[in-house]
Amino acid sequence: MISELYELKKMAARVEAATMGGGEIDEESDERGSMWDLDQKLDQSMDEEAGRLRNMYKEKKFSALLLLQLSFQSLGVVYGDLGTSPLYVFYNTFPHGIKDPEDIIGALSLIIYSLTLIPLLKYVFVVCKANDNGQGGTFALYSLLCRHAKVKTIRNQHRTDEELTTYSRSTFHEHSFAAKTKRWLEERTSRKTALLVLVLVGTCMVIGDGVVVLVAVVILVSLFSVQHYGTDRVGWLFAPIVFLWFLSIASIGMYNIWKHDTTVLKAFSPVYIYRYFKRGGIDRWTSLGGIMLSITGIEALFADLSHFPVSAVQIAFTAIVFPCLLLAYSGQAAYIRNHPHHVADAFYRSIPGSVYWPMFIIATAAAIVASQATISATFSLIKQALAHGCFPRVKVVHTSRKFLGQIYVPDINWILMILCIAVTAGFKNQSQIGNAYGTAVVIVMLVTTLLMTLIMILVWRCHWVLVLVFTVLSLVVECTYFSAMLFKVDQGGWVPLVIAAAFLLIMSVWHYGTLKRYEFEMHSRVSMAWILGLGPSLGLVRVPGVGLVYTELASGVPHIFSHFITNLPAIHSVVVFVCVKNLPVYTVPEEERFLVKRIGPKNFHMFHDDFEKRLFESLFLFIRLESMMEGGCSDSDDYSICGSQNHFKEKNENVATFDTFDSIESITPVKRVSHTVTASSQMSGGVDELEFINRCRDAGVVHIMGNTVVRARRQARFYKKIAIDYVYAFLRKICREHSVIFNVPQESLLNVGQIFYV
Repeated sequence: MISELYELKKMAARVEAATMGGGEIDEESDERGSMWDLDQKLDQSMDEEAGRLRNMYKEKKFSALLLLQLSFQSLGVVYGDLGTSPLYVFYNTFPHGIKDPEDIIGALSLIIYSLTLIPLLKYVFVVCKANDNGQGGTFALYSLLCRHAKVKTIRNQHRTDEELTTYSRSTFHEHSFAAKTKRWLEERTSRKTALLVLVLVGTCMVIGDGVVVLVAVVILVSLFSVQHYGTDRVGWLFAPIVFLWFLSIASIGMYNIWKHDTTVLKAFSPVYIYRYFKRGGIDRWTSLGGIMLSITGIEALFADLSHFPVSAVQIAFTAIVFPCLLLAYSGQAAYIRNHPHHVADAFYRSIPGSVYWPMFIIATAAAIVASQATISATFSLIKQALAHGCFPRVKVVHTSRKFLGQIYVPDINWILMILCIAVTAGFKNQSQIGNAYGTAVVIVMLVTTLLMTLIMILVWRCHWVLVLVFTVLSLVVECTYFSAMLFKVDQGGWVPLVIAAAFLLIMSVWHYGTLKRYEFEMHSRVSMAWILGLGPSLGLVRVPGVGLVYTELASGVPHIFSHFITNLPAIHSVVVFVCVKNLPVYTVPEEERFLVKRIGPKNFHMFHDDFEKRLFESLFLFIRLESMMEGGCSDSDDYSICGSQNHFKEKNENVATFDTFDSIESITPVKRVSHTVTASSQMSGGVDELEFINRCRDAGVVHIMGNTVVRARRQARFYKKIAIDYVYAFLRKICREHSVIFNVPQESLLNVGQIFYV
């Protein structure tokens, strides 16, 4: 009961916020003041109870056994890429052989501290804490920033967005460093655009990284073919293989240290890094490109957070992955110290003869699993890009009922497979693939560092000294690797750059077109007064039924509607404006997905969401709630929300909007209260309206969608014409239509065309 009452109060509060547009509370009466105090106490008690229930999904408590199961499962999805690096690191570090035995110790020391500083300290214990309700990746960081600063390029924020329980943002002291940084970002559109481009570059590099894998073509086809089973099943399939792999390489590593050279353990001293570079030579600097491969896979680690809890990922890395990798690299170094001429295939040469073939089978299986991390990461990043309007609409399949982040994107899966086959077939040797791999990873790390700097300032509110230490230390390490990778661009490193550039072009053009379409909707929207004034002149006819008008706007009357009634002066008895709105949050609780407000005369029955069923359920709930609130009012001059609700004065025009935020759908009903009625008549009026809407619903529902064609102006530059008239037009043609997403019956669909020039 308390949960139902809570929902009624919350919905009423959203009605008040929407109808008033920030109206003032009427506290002139002592009686109302006491009611306000009582209401505050009721609000507090219900907020505590409902908040506990609502946030269960956000603060899931995993049992120790379940957490261990998830940690084990994450091995097969998250760590296959990072775990198979010992197969090729030393070969790519010394492609021309080893000139000085001490270089082996120096290289091992670099590997040890690279694994410690970047994957362990930076990613597992710092970056992973910056997840967005379990979501990872560059777009997750961008979503956090969008909630704490107005940096979105599509300015569709609404004050009611911040009322969501998942929409956490903080206030800043006016003179704080965070407030100054926030103002600096918000001042210019160019800075917002630069931030978005930075995010897109990081995302595209992860995708380009996922294309570059060292697996045979036949195996690639098999790997991508099992993706539709979902992360849960794939994880259980691959986890035993990866777990066995880590145990095997750790055991062989300990054996090689004991048998060949225990002195390699002195590489844990950073002094040998200094000595390694002191001996000089360009080869030692460029060898960082090979050492960089020891940490490839960390970019996928962060992006894969949506598939598993953060604690499970952290446990798996600290308890299994990190120590096993240290032992594996140390063992290989010990073997190479005695057999420097075996560096080209040091991993297989270092395997004891008695277990060679079993280990060969395990290594082959682990190499097959290795690319799973980047495949899963790509799915997550594409879904996040969709929510920000940065990628054409594609089908996203949720493969788990327990974890919303476990998804499968069919179209992207097969595109990645084709690209992987082409790249694998095109490279001549393993070294080229390694160079390509490292180039993509180091760019992703640099982007993550820059975004994390803003996160630490705006979201975590860290002291500027701590931010400076983190940023400088990260950039010193990563820029060093980046400078070394520049020497590898012409040796295969250009491949992920080209692939990333292609995805960046697609994302940029799609976002630009989406932005211009939204700006067109904003500038072309019309007032309700204009529509009311058109009625007599056009002779508008109300026909039986319900019309669902889909719009980009969360409030106001869209241009498509005025365009429709101007050419065909007839509207349905009930009109609902449906707005699909994406918010920078991972998910929205079920009970908060509808925002209600009204504009226009009540007798117009115009409302601004198995989509129809939920739509009408929300609409009926709104009307009942409104009737209840109106029933407790007795003011003769203004309409007030009474009873257990706060008292707000009503404006002349009130908008009733249902917003669905998760997919995210929203709707907007329209009504204006222009006369005063008694409490009993208001209650009966609500019942009559429900009956009227039910009759209209039985008469039929028509979905009215706009088909806005974006074209470049004649005087536009040639590159804009190519981007808009060809690239964007092609993407619009092949992407999923809104009618398909909402499962709209074709016989109930009405498209309204219009052309917009940019």
